[in-house]
Amino acid sequence: MSVYLEGGCFVSHMLETEPVVTGTLSQRNVIGSQNGTRDISLRVLEFGKGLSLGLRAEADTVIYTLDAMDNLTCTVFIDGSASEVTPQTGIYVRPGQTLSVLNKEEQPVVMISSQCPQSAHSSIVEPVEQSDRSVSMQKFPSIKLTDREAIPTADRWYRVLVDDELGSTQVTQFVGSIPPGRAPDHFHNYEEVLFILQGEGQMWAGETKTPIGPGYCIYLPKRQVHCVENTGDGELRLLGVFYPAGSPAVRYEA
Repeated sequence: MSVYLEGGCFVSHMLETEPVVTGTLSQRNVIGSQNGTRDISLRVLEFGKGLSLGLRAEADTVIYTLDAMDNLTCTVFIDGSASEVTPQTGIYVRPGQTLSVLNKEEQPVVMISSQCPQSAHSSIVEPVEQSDRSVSMQKFPSIKLTDREAIPTADRWYRVLVDDELGSTQVTQFVGSIPPGRAPDHFHNYEEVLFILQGEGQMWAGETKTPIGPGYCIYLPKRQVHCVENTGDGELRLLGVFYPAGSPAVRYEA
């Protein structure tokens, strides 16, 4: 069940939102203006077997491909470029560009997408021009998680995926690791969304809290005091996106 915590912090599981299906593409608009966000959104994109229609980026858009069984890969098209994409890859889509996905397997490809600043309307779905699938493989802005250095901060680490190095000056995407326990409460001077990749814990906003686990999506307003507590015995790993861009290491203790 979706939960609102102190200060407008919002927590929901990705499957609680009804999908909007267009062809092989299923979209779940989990976090956006409907939850009180100002400039950031979080969508779960699921691409079934076949070639999807195009998904137009109305603003700076960052995408992360989730883990899948058998290391599922797909072909991602962004305008005139195409590339084979594996799980745990960050992708940057510039404003005005159109993304589509060719999935040759029965298992769907699942991606987490954030748009900053969010469009007042849903992204426009358009036919894919390169339907003959003969587009030559060219590089577009993307990076694998394993190709980024882990940066330690206190007792945890993070890896920045999408930033100005990949061409995005508006938004930052990262993956962070949290060990068992609870760090001090803190806040940031940016708006942020989180997606829990693995582990179990509690999302704290001020004095309020709610359980979180894989597939949970979290919205944090600018300057909201919060903390992610790892209540398990192993790693809690999360995907984070924030706007405006900066460093995940910059935080202010409450």
